[in-house]
Amino acid sequence: MILRKFGYKFNLWLCLLVSSLVFIVEIDCGGQLIYAVNCGGEAHQDSYGIRYERDPLNEKIGIASDYGKRLLIGRVPPNDYILYQTERYHTDTFGYDIPVSSDGDYVLVLKFCEVYFNAPDQKVFDVMLNGEHTVVADLDIFEKVGRGVAHDEYVPFRISKGKPTDKKFSRLYVNGEESDIKGGKIPVEFIKGYKDNPKINAMYVVKGRLEDVPKLPPIPVEPSPIEPAKEEPEIIPKSRRPSGPKQPDPYSLDDSSLMLPIFIAIGAFIPLLFCLCKL
Repeated sequence: MILRKFGYKFNLWLCLLVSSLVFIVEIDCGGQLIYAVNCGGEAHQDSYGIRYERDPLNEKIGIASDYGKRLLIGRVPPNDYILYQTERYHTDTFGYDIPVSSDGDYVLVLKFCEVYFNAPDQKVFDVMLNGEHTVVADLDIFEKVGRGVAHDEYVPFRISKGKPTDKKFSRLYVNGEESDIKGGKIPVEFIKGYKDNPKINAMYVVKGRLEDVPKLPPIPVEPSPIEPAKEEPEIIPKSRRPSGPKQPDPYSLDDSSLMLPIFIAIGAFIPLLFCLCKL
């Protein structure tokens, strides 16, 4: 009886545990969560229910930074700021290994935010998948969205074992290219270029299609400056329009015509004055 009661409780707790795990891996977008990391930061569950693990890389591989905590991040709710405020960068190429175990369609979501530079062409780097495929080329985060604004890159790919006789390796298909997957893991690497250091803020992989993945909202468009209103010429109604040629303004005539009576009076007074002097 006691063993039966204990077995019942054990099964109950097991069911609760399985349910909680299903809740973790099934995100709001409908895809199955395979892998998620808050790079350079602690574990976090975002607004879509995606549970990000604490960064598994140690300090020998790059540098974990929370410098972005000085900023409020654009395009995301406050609950998700932390995904873009923490990051891992490196003075050399570095990366993470994505575990995969079954065929199907997948999407890799890479999360970036420029929290340091205030101009483009300062930090530029590539992202490579499985050591052979450049899935993001010449990424300049500031040029894309500016400083302190979230930017996501979406990389759809497919896994297939190919021929039934090919049991050793699965095949990765991305951007019309293919390669072997070795050891059940796909490396995603951030390639050191000639412009500062590569970095990543967070990332996750879901089993599903691109349309199943939640997207960032569009960047708000700043309104253009208001131009001063131009004065429109007065439109004279047809009933008020003058007919015939335009007449000169009488007030614009020469003022000398107003002096003519005075000159006449002076001319008549001079002879009279001369006659009076003769008397």
